[in-house]
Amino acid sequence: MMTLRVQMFFYLFYPSCQVSALTFSTRRAWINSFLESLSPNRRMFSFGGAEKMAEDLKGCSVSCKLSLDDLQAVCRRERLHCKQLRVNKHNFNDYEVEYLCDYKKSKEEEFYLVKWKGYPESCNTWEPRKNLKCRKLMLQFHEDLEHEQRRQKRRTICPKRLDKDVAWTLVEKAKLRQRLQQWEADLNKTRNHPGRIFVVNEVDLEGPPRDFTYINNYKVGDGIVLNEMAVGCDCKDCFSDPVAGCCPGASLHRLAYTEKGQVRVRAGEPIYECNARCSCGPDCPNRIVQNGIQLDLCIFKTGNGRGWGVRTLQHIRKNTFVMEYVGEIITSDEAEKRGHVYDRQGATYLFDLDYVEDVYTVDAAHHGNISHFVNHSCNPNLQVYNVFIDNLDERLPRIALFSTRSIRAGEELTFDYKMQIDPVDAESTKMDSNFSLAGLPSSPKKRIRVECRCGSDTCRKYLF
Repeated sequence: MMTLRVQMFFYLFYPSCQVSALTFSTRRAWINSFLESLSPNRRMFSFGGAEKMAEDLKGCSVSCKLSLDDLQAVCRRERLHCKQLRVNKHNFNDYEVEYLCDYKKSKEEEFYLVKWKGYPESCNTWEPRKNLKCRKLMLQFHEDLEHEQRRQKRRTICPKRLDKDVAWTLVEKAKLRQRLQQWEADLNKTRNHPGRIFVVNEVDLEGPPRDFTYINNYKVGDGIVLNEMAVGCDCKDCFSDPVAGCCPGASLHRLAYTEKGQVRVRAGEPIYECNARCSCGPDCPNRIVQNGIQLDLCIFKTGNGRGWGVRTLQHIRKNTFVMEYVGEIITSDEAEKRGHVYDRQGATYLFDLDYVEDVYTVDAAHHGNISHFVNHSCNPNLQVYNVFIDNLDERLPRIALFSTRSIRAGEELTFDYKMQIDPVDAESTKMDSNFSLAGLPSSPKKRIRVECRCGSDTCRKYLF
């Protein structure tokens, strides 16, 4: 138990540490600091015993789970020199503002209650404005303050002293912003597409979803096998000189895209892209969906009770690929079971893959990409298409969302959860792309009514 505690101490606080490389005084300082942080009844050993255990850890190399900023703060607090972190006696007293907690004005001088990075809230201090060099944090603080004062319908935008409830709200907003920034960083670290992801919540204090994992491709459920393509095209130029109609021609279809990469086939017709066995390269004009999201998108909290939504940060031309609907592929039987659970929760992310027959469903409730957050609209700006790339099993198409019109930067992206597509040929008569509560009875009298809040002029009033 004692050895484990010493190991954990070095594991948390020293980056990739070679314990034997630490000087005696440094090790003593670290361990004393660690022991002092323990309550008296947990101090199970003296420095001598801990030092002996540290000696036993010679040659041990471990990774650190703290950020570099937090490690720098720890070193400054303990007054430890570290070349790797650029901490020395000349900058021991340098402190970084993490966020501002409160405000007051006394005799024409402004003061802020400061939360210092790497220090607990018990170490917060009041500092005069002239001593602080955190202009962005000040602007954000006063922007939040103004928003909160207006929300509470208070006349004074910047009072001499803040009420406790206002100060509490500002602190919670600052903490929320940190959590969202960390989530945003995690999403961008996980994504494999060029388009960046941003996250904002200027509506309430709801943070990132607790049980959601960002994935880039389908997560295959138990008992489901994706069959890879056996052949590919021999085209040198799939757009100008397609051999035997290229990959779409093999399925008696035409190329789905224009030279600029915009979809030109009607909704309901399948899209066949070139695959891994094709002779063409990654710049082939028949590789659009597989190249991933190209646009910068923002996950934001809506202000009318629709939860999270997605808006584009760039202008989108009509018929442009925007994103793919990704999740866990499950059987329809499993979807029926999950559908009843989601129904009780008042939400669902089940997308039936019923291009030819209703056998599989995509569940994006806990595993998905940014499409997980796209809201419904009865007048949407995105359209669903079935796409086949490395898998020709018509029961397992990939679901791509293309723009139905020109979309302005800053506009919310939506698609119709109950989209109905008129069949264009015999092969697509069974395609309806329903985004629905799987497993519920088909009788309208027995179906649970879910109110629609899209706000469009053509709103059907109910989603289901």
